[in-house]
Amino acid sequence: MHRVVFLGTPEFSVPSLHSIVAKGYEVTLVVTQQDKKKGRGKITSRSPVKIAAEALGIDVYQPENINSKNSIDLIKSHQPDFIIVVAYGQILSESFLKIPKIDCLNIHASLLPKYRGAAPINWAITNGESESGISIMKVEKGLDSGPVYKMESVSLDKTITAGKLHDILMTLGAGLIVEVLDLITKEEVEPLEQDSNKATYAPMLKKSMSLINWNQTCQVIHNKIRGLDPWPGSVIRYKQKELKIFDTNYVLEKHVEKPGTILGADEHGIRITCLDGYLTIKEIQLPGKRRMSVREFLLGNKIEKGYQLGDD
Repeated sequence: MHRVVFLGTPEFSVPSLHSIVAKGYEVTLVVTQQDKKKGRGKITSRSPVKIAAEALGIDVYQPENINSKNSIDLIKSHQPDFIIVVAYGQILSESFLKIPKIDCLNIHASLLPKYRGAAPINWAITNGESESGISIMKVEKGLDSGPVYKMESVSLDKTITAGKLHDILMTLGAGLIVEVLDLITKEEVEPLEQDSNKATYAPMLKKSMSLINWNQTCQVIHNKIRGLDPWPGSVIRYKQKELKIFDTNYVLEKHVEKPGTILGADEHGIRITCLDGYLTIKEIQLPGKRRMSVREFLLGNKIEKGYQLGDD
């Protein structure tokens, strides 16, 4: 059976590792990012991929630099037929990409050439796309620019969040990668070049993106809230406090209120004006607290009708 070296770090990568092993491919090494210290107690945290690899009894390698001579020599010693990359977190050098006997493949969470980059799931939703999907591509030096072996799409409704799409594509990618590996080993598939003229970029998310600008349409704001759910979340500033907001819907309706005006709050949600209607927020999160329904929030907190968001 063909030998595989697997590169990945977050939860998104784990089902693909499991599916490759379950299919009978010999994963001889898992490469993941170095352990991090998190929280006030600075507790060492292993990546989800490291946890999965250790449970499977696979050797784990955590280099500071995947492109160093030591890293390349070690991975060469495993004589991999394939290297599989799933959200690993470092750019791979040309020398590294020459290691596998057959190919170096990447599982990318978009329909390439759309949404090359670090956050394709989030930007597809933020931009109001009606579909997304998984691409299995040959890794090249360029950013997600390599030829594509196979894609599979999913339809997006107007309520799906980045977190929910993440879980859907995580499972979809795990199935598609073994299908492509089998096709390549049987020489039944050839990768197709991307049309770089149609490429769009999906940059990394930042916390600074979270604050809502209410002087926009309901749909634009609703899409942004979905695209930033669960991280970094969307934020309103209410009486010098930053509150994260989730789970919204909206009504298009003419009004004379300034955008960002709180129309009211009850068990159904907090209603806030936008340019062309009002948005209803159904979940909220206080700093350092868990997410909760607005109904639950209102049991111990008040929201002032007429309060103008963005003026404090």
